[in-house]
Amino acid sequence: MSKELIRLPTERIETKILMLRGQKVLLDRDLAALYGVSTSSLKRAARRNPERFPEDFMFLLDAQEVADWRCQFGTSNSDRMGLRYAPMAFTEHGVAMLSSVLKSPRAIQVNVVINPPPPPRKQIGFNVREQRATYRSPCKEMSTAR
Repeated sequence: MSKELIRLPTERIETKILMLRGQKVLLDRDLAALYGVSTSSLKRAARRNPERFPEDFMFLLDAQEVADWRCQFGTSNSDRMGLRYAPMAFTEHGVAMLSSVLKSPRAIQVNVVINPPPPPRKQIGFNVREQRATYRSPCKEMSTAR
């Protein structure tokens, strides 16, 4: 795996975000394309780790949501539109968790891009100690000079 970070196509990702159940979600097929894995392996990874995907991280679309989703795109009258199983919808937290569950090199890179390390924290305690030390030294010199 190269040390160079990947560039995520944010415009393309933003067009795939849907509002379902009052949450912004990405569907399993779109995430599979992003992570460079098959949809079935993505679903398998989510099903094998149910403790990592509570209801507020991932949920299955019900029949009405699937019908509404199909109508948005004017798909054919086929019964299933190539779907054997209901699509999974992943929230922002579910997307981050999914990238840590998948084992593909691209998923690892996406996880690094999605979850950058936090900025370094200020070391407040060290500054206070240094200031105390500088404040005490003049007093000690004055008390010894008397």
